[in-house]
Amino acid sequence: MLSQHFLFFFAMLGAFNGIVAASVLWWRAKGVPSQRWLALLILMVGVRTGKSVAFHFWPDIPLVVLQLGLTACFFIGPCLFFLIRSSQGDAPGHADRWHLGALLSIAIALNVVVPYSTHVDLWRHGITTAINYAWLGYLLLASGQLFIYRARLRGTSSAPLLLGAVAGIWIIWIAYYTAGYTSYIVGALSFTFVLAASIVAWLRLRSGQVPIEPYQDRRIPDTEAASHLQALAALMATERLHLDPALTLPRLARRMGMPQARLSQLLNDNNQTSFKQYLAQLRVVEAKALLQQLPSKPLERVAEEAGFQSMSTFHSAFKKWEGITPAAFRATGSDSQNRFQHS
Repeated sequence: MLSQHFLFFFAMLGAFNGIVAASVLWWRAKGVPSQRWLALLILMVGVRTGKSVAFHFWPDIPLVVLQLGLTACFFIGPCLFFLIRSSQGDAPGHADRWHLGALLSIAIALNVVVPYSTHVDLWRHGITTAINYAWLGYLLLASGQLFIYRARLRGTSSAPLLLGAVAGIWIIWIAYYTAGYTSYIVGALSFTFVLAASIVAWLRLRSGQVPIEPYQDRRIPDTEAASHLQALAALMATERLHLDPALTLPRLARRMGMPQARLSQLLNDNNQTSFKQYLAQLRVVEAKALLQQLPSKPLERVAEEAGFQSMSTFHSAFKKWEGITPAAFRATGSDSQNRFQHS
């Protein structure tokens, strides 16, 4: 009997501490996406393991508790995946929003249309298996993302934490997947172990507060910056992305394969220009070429084809970089051509 009490205590310890830790992390995140995803990840695992402990010791618990735990399990993998993504400064794009929307829609549909209480066999033999394999799929995706970002993460304070998060979720998934050969409670115990090890590692690594955000106060070496700027120039020259009025820093960062914060730092520190100024300069160069074409195009069309969203933006950017208005530049070019023809 005493051993059962100890087993319950240690198994539930992880679930309880996980929910508390998630709440504290969310409160202290202050809008930092990676901290929010870490809090959600710990919360989902905490709810999932809490359900496991309750079911192990009280098999007759209400089925809604099982449904809640399995729903949390469904989101463990996505939370880990988006934790890795957000730690690299990737702002959520349209694809990410559709991704999250689809996951939420699936979860709501399952809970409302086919609740556990009236579809027990479906949940036990179908939905639960699908959730576990979906969890595995996201684990593989997160591991792949970590491998892709390995060069950027090397030497940063967030690298051990992200590696620990992925490794810990792997341990928990394997513990649940092999529960048929061991015991169902092993999954909950593994979370207690992983959470305790993570806290110890965090306490040893932290110096003040260790955020999961790389590239803080790290200057990009000149040789690396020159390579990135050359690659950026080649990308803009070949794909002419600056002609898209809706181009944003996150989208360009994804096309470059680098974090948004890193690209912003590259432009500001190594190119002495902001993202908006960089685009404006490229668009002004494009506008100059269009203004010199014959037959002449209306200024509104020139602005549109050069990537400017409005005539006011076009005029102000052109005058800033060239010192004259677009109309004056066109007139100057026309006068030069007329003098050349009459000479």
